[in-house]
Amino acid sequence: MEIDAAASGAVLKRERVRDAILELIEERRPGDAIPSERTLCAELGVSRPTLRAAVDELVVAGLLVREHGRGMFVAAEKITQELVSDRRAFSLPQAAGAWTSRLLEVRTLPAGARVGRKLRMSPAARIHYVARLRLVDGSPMAIEYLHMPADLVSDLTSEELEQGDLYEHLVERHDVRVSEAVQSIEPTVVTRAEADLLDVPELSPALLFERLTIDTRGRPVEYVHSLYRGDRYRIVSRLTLGPRDQAPPPGEGHHPGIPPGDFTTKDPVTLSTRGVVQDGM
Repeated sequence: MEIDAAASGAVLKRERVRDAILELIEERRPGDAIPSERTLCAELGVSRPTLRAAVDELVVAGLLVREHGRGMFVAAEKITQELVSDRRAFSLPQAAGAWTSRLLEVRTLPAGARVGRKLRMSPAARIHYVARLRLVDGSPMAIEYLHMPADLVSDLTSEELEQGDLYEHLVERHDVRVSEAVQSIEPTVVTRAEADLLDVPELSPALLFERLTIDTRGRPVEYVHSLYRGDRYRIVSRLTLGPRDQAPPPGEGHHPGIPPGDFTTKDPVTLSTRGVVQDGM
């Protein structure tokens, strides 16, 4: 295949401009301004369209923020989760920030065919359906939808869903001990309604988590699907390709898509993932 020299040159030039802007970002803190487009064009010796194409990529990637009439600023740091594997389990460092929940809806209703299959129960059996907004340092990060068998946690309260560690509540108040979770991760975009809740533009990139949690008796405890902001949340995988002399001590933290305080029990936890995203979108 013959390569268009002009097109190739334009791509390479934009990549060099992108690298130069990334250096500016790395030298600054979140909220700091970067030079104006006119200044950058002069310093880098490129046209305005070339500069804007590079800046647009960094805005979409969640590294820069444009504010009309004010300029361009370094975006807030992404919430990063590192996925680490060993022979027994996945362990994750603690995520930054203070995580809180805001309940959007709580209902008890029939499971229905799809959720019933997930939870291995009759479609007519009752479940607790919960929709909640997850926030980090007060900023919306994810929308989470939980489905839990009502007979397993018959007296689940709104307080348990909104405050503290849900899995600790399950152990202490309901005698339910989680043991294992199977989780998948895939890219998606947000609808208008989701965008309003997450404070992002419609059709913004996002990460879709789907998780089925099992207790120590082999019973499905919850089926959850969550939508995480693609501009603020990313998954980093560390792969072990061979043995090493001494394994590092296991880290403490939570699993991707499971914010801090949501999967911390004394029982061993195993997490399987399908389609793991290596970096933020």
